[in-house]
Amino acid sequence: MQPQTNRSRRSTIRRGFSLIEVIVAVTIIAILAALVAPRFARFLGQAKEKKAYADAQSLAQQVKLYMTEQGMSRLPDDFDLEMLLQGPDPYLDNADQLKDPWGNSYVVVIPGEVNVDFDIVSYGADGQRGGEGENEDVIHGTRR
Repeated sequence: MQPQTNRSRRSTIRRGFSLIEVIVAVTIIAILAALVAPRFARFLGQAKEKKAYADAQSLAQQVKLYMTEQGMSRLPDDFDLEMLLQGPDPYLDNADQLKDPWGNSYVVVIPGEVNVDFDIVSYGADGQRGGEGENEDVIHGTRR
């Protein structure tokens, strides 16, 4: 009689989850994902904006250093950021530093619209002048 009771106990042991339990777990995960995903996307967008601002500030410093070493009081109208990559001792390590977090090129605006001499600008995610949110222009020297 002893072996039969062990066998009946083993058959009552659950071996998996019921369909209801799986549906409840998936629903809870979906609700959490729906709440977290928009926040994560917003934080990611803000991080890209802050990186673009920091990169624009850094590029502006390199342009000022270039102007100082070249003996310039102002940038020529035909100045291009690619000039920072040229010469035996370039001011930038590689061309990737001329790309904003969205993959668009930074632009130098001479004379500046915000700063007196020049502006280093990222036109945001859409790469177009103007915009709001993630498409907003990022200009060095503006408060972020």
